[in-house]
Amino acid sequence: MTKSNAAGPRDIFFVSNSVNELGGITSWSHQMARLFAERGHRVHVIGIVPPPEGRVHELGPDLPYETTTLYDVHPPSVRPVRGLKDRLNVVEQRRRAAREAGMHEQAAKLTALFRAARPGGVVIVTQVWAMEWVALADTAGLPVIGMSHESFETCRKSSRFARVKRFYQDVDRMLPLTREDADKWIRQRMDNVGFMPNPLPFFPDVPSDRSRKVVASIGRLHEEKGVDLLLEAWARIAPQHPDWTLRIYGSGEEAEALRKQAAELGVADSVEWMGRTGDVAGALRESAVFALSSRGEGFPLAPMEAMATAVPCVAFDVAPGVREIITDGTDGLLAPPGNVTEFARHLDTLMSDKELRDRMGEAARENIQRFSTDEIVARWEALFALVER
Repeated sequence: MTKSNAAGPRDIFFVSNSVNELGGITSWSHQMARLFAERGHRVHVIGIVPPPEGRVHELGPDLPYETTTLYDVHPPSVRPVRGLKDRLNVVEQRRRAAREAGMHEQAAKLTALFRAARPGGVVIVTQVWAMEWVALADTAGLPVIGMSHESFETCRKSSRFARVKRFYQDVDRMLPLTREDADKWIRQRMDNVGFMPNPLPFFPDVPSDRSRKVVASIGRLHEEKGVDLLLEAWARIAPQHPDWTLRIYGSGEEAEALRKQAAELGVADSVEWMGRTGDVAGALRESAVFALSSRGEGFPLAPMEAMATAVPCVAFDVAPGVREIITDGTDGLLAPPGNVTEFARHLDTLMSDKELRDRMGEAARENIQRFSTDEIVARWEALFALVER
């Protein structure tokens, strides 16, 4: 059933690096697009480039909103200019000129889309690389909201940090995911900063009863997700829990190396490699504990999904978003970043105590509802009214 919108329907543009690249930002963008469409808004999800081969997120048919990808193929990459030699490099000059001309051509497409918007429209840029094209487009009459879907510390260690400070300096609102990170961006002399948490991806009617002796991990098999650290922790406690299984859901470039690591650690028999799953709620319902072993995060969806399914989490405290979601000792357990010994101890604690799992799991399901879709959409609607031109 479509919900009405008291402020009237708006044109809402989500602009990302890609419309359909596998990952959390794509999942978030399409969840929000659907929520706004259900409330009567006219939504358009725009990607700059197609996703890399093998990284395509299947969107399904009959989306209730439009999608557009600007480039047919990825534009040529160029190196930063360093010194006279680079400035005199004719091949690089041509590549840079071709890229710049292409950017202006694609930005003109954005301008045409934005000019067709009704009064009250808004542009939400989910990734700062995409903002480079939005900055070249004409956004007259449309407030622009720039988002950072990672922690301040993760961003600061990357090339994105300088781009955020440059391209988000003059947007109407710059939104990290937590108040703690907002304060850090404000200290970078950005005076347009708010914050916006992610909404719950789902809230299942039937939660886990935490009786199956399964620890679950869900995420891409990539170095940042720290599955190697999880395997190290598992090797320390698996001998004391021979009737427990570690199920790892996901795929990625580290898959072969991780399987080899599990064999070398002697835990291959107690680890199940499940591959990617289209039924996250089902996977979590069959679990008793969830493990988030990431080296870096923004406002991770996977532990939110676990908590909604009444599964308590053990996580490394790698970002404000993690401790915003999990209250240590109440609805989950946090370990210092990279501290495998502490992480293993927390897993052992929950695996050994069904009563504690039940208490924390029920608290998790209750507490995570503060990020319900209705709550988060209401916050977005209030922000739209605030920045309306």
